[in-house]
Amino acid sequence: MSGRDTVFGAFTIERRFDARPARVFAAYADREIKQRWMGCDRVAAPVIEALDFRVGGREVSRGPGDDGEHRFDGTYLDIVPDSRFVLSFVMHVGGRKLSASIASVELVADGDGTRLIYNEQGVYFGEDGWADRREGTAQGVEQMAAWLASNPEA
Repeated sequence: MSGRDTVFGAFTIERRFDARPARVFAAYADREIKQRWMGCDRVAAPVIEALDFRVGGREVSRGPGDDGEHRFDGTYLDIVPDSRFVLSFVMHVGGRKLSASIASVELVADGDGTRLIYNEQGVYFGEDGWADRREGTAQGVEQMAAWLASNPEA
């Protein structure tokens, strides 16, 4: 592949949490909470530099990875409290633009818990990174699940 190639892709992750939608929503919307669970194998404990969780607001985070600094820069496009949000974002790795995506997170009440449906679609520039992105996103969702389970009162 040359640096001009584009690879389009999409994936969905579904997960049930033993927490009500408002708690799961807060795990994404509250900077202090999100900082506690965010990360994956490739980027452990990234630092959230900005989290302005409102329509038009930005989220920026960065952290070291084995392939250089990973930088996430997103904008919130739609937010329905405790129910869903949609954001667009660009990922940079090692100083180069890696991908541009749009993602939605839907939270559906499921008894005393919540069913999360995460959808992402977008384009990678110069490589096919969709398998890694799905794996990293799934790891993040599992880290959030562990945080929710270990902090039932938060």
